[in-house]
Amino acid sequence: MAEEVVLGFLKDHDGINDSGEFAATLGVDHNELVNVIKSLHGFRIVDAQDIKKEKWVLTDEGKSYTVAGSPEMQLFQAIPPEGISREELQVLLFFCLLCFSSISKCILCTDMPSSTILSLQLELVYISGLLKRVDPSVYKIGCSQAMKNKWVEMGKLLVSRKVQHVGDRVKDVLLKISDGKEVGAEDIDSLKKRKLIALQTWKGYSLRKGPNYVVKRMKALTDLTREQLQRGDWKDLEFKDYNFNARGQPTEGGHLHPLLKVRAQFREIFLEMGFEEMPTNNYVESSFWNFDALFQPQQHPARDSHDTFFLQVPSTTKSLPEDYVDRVKQIHESGGYGSKGYEYEWKREEANKNLLRTHTTAVSSRILYLLAQKPFTPKRYFSIDRVFRNEAVDRTHLAEFHQIEGIICDRGLTLGDLIGVLNEFFSRLGMSKLRFKPAYNPYTEPSMEIFSYHEGFKKWVEVGNSGMFRPEMLLPMGLPEDVRAIAWGLSLERPTMILYGIDNIRDLFGHKVDLGLIKTNPICRLGIQ
Repeated sequence: MAEEVVLGFLKDHDGINDSGEFAATLGVDHNELVNVIKSLHGFRIVDAQDIKKEKWVLTDEGKSYTVAGSPEMQLFQAIPPEGISREELQVLLFFCLLCFSSISKCILCTDMPSSTILSLQLELVYISGLLKRVDPSVYKIGCSQAMKNKWVEMGKLLVSRKVQHVGDRVKDVLLKISDGKEVGAEDIDSLKKRKLIALQTWKGYSLRKGPNYVVKRMKALTDLTREQLQRGDWKDLEFKDYNFNARGQPTEGGHLHPLLKVRAQFREIFLEMGFEEMPTNNYVESSFWNFDALFQPQQHPARDSHDTFFLQVPSTTKSLPEDYVDRVKQIHESGGYGSKGYEYEWKREEANKNLLRTHTTAVSSRILYLLAQKPFTPKRYFSIDRVFRNEAVDRTHLAEFHQIEGIICDRGLTLGDLIGVLNEFFSRLGMSKLRFKPAYNPYTEPSMEIFSYHEGFKKWVEVGNSGMFRPEMLLPMGLPEDVRAIAWGLSLERPTMILYGIDNIRDLFGHKVDLGLIKTNPICRLGIQ
């Protein structure tokens, strides 16, 4: 309706000078009219010019004074002709505030004799409890303004009137402003300082016909329907122009995480070297495959709850290969195959406990056991997947991370073969300078830590761990005695952090990762030779 009235009015008139006055004439809300004007202006049906008007409006404090009067007037009217003490005046003024009435209308304050005022003092104790809930600003402001106007005299003992009759100019001016009447600049300045009024800006429009003016706007349609064709009214319809140069909504494709990019590069290196990927889909393992099958003693610190996440439900595994379990028990308790074992009482209940795997070597133990059940064939295996350890989280450690592991199982392998394979593997990563340091692992002997010279840091940094699986681990599985297995492992996060210049692992993996990093990270290049 508002749009039809505006366009119809402009048909016979040059324009609309003030949208506010026009809205008042129509009896419609001005905000509704503004929305119509903006829409018409957008299609150049009308040309709209901004109009700004400023006016003074009363604050909440100013509105209260139009009812009860200004604080100075309330204070003046509360003072009897003979004067009153400050304490009695404050009590009396609070009585008036509690009555929610102006001084001039309050029955307690109209022609009140001195005896009545004195009797009110008897209620002081009761009133004092109420005073805490009443704003004392009226008394303070009233005293200040009344003294400024020279209406009262604040003596040491009594507060008395200096004049007999005064007018409440503040209330009168506030009422004028409320009614929209003109007020002098001096009064405006005074009320503004007292924060009784505030400047309000009103925005409207003046209108003229635009280049696309029509008496009645027809909505441009985007589709032609069968019904319109059958009725024939399509001839009178207006259709929206097609913008053939407009580009469609950009399509959002997926983005690879830096860890996935580096993982893909490692996987490609393993496959090029003839390795076969192991299935690593079981995050939950039994302690048997995670520890016992690897010849790791049951009293080892890594098997404590502060280092490993044990499951409550299900807390134990359902089945294990019993003949293999007996051989593992035997090698732990009394040794065999040239080993004296650990010489302790091996407990089945410890082996049955379920946990989140602490390394992918648990997968390796399963794969090697399955390999031993068939006629032996040399194999090369690798895995890249997530492991879990109960560690304190800091900038270089998380409770879950990814482990890269490689295994070669063949006859007659030696430590020299391991060193040769490591040089080949790490050279494909761009690490040609390697050093090895003796280390200890429960399931490998000998064991070596792997160091590479970092050209950026100008120092040797540890890049992985390696070793040859112990006979105590391999022979109970049923592998031939001349079969050896060499293995090495490293984390996926550390090389990724170095490649992408990330110094806090929590910025790479976990809930704090910036999605912008996922969308804008560069292509992974490991320096393959």
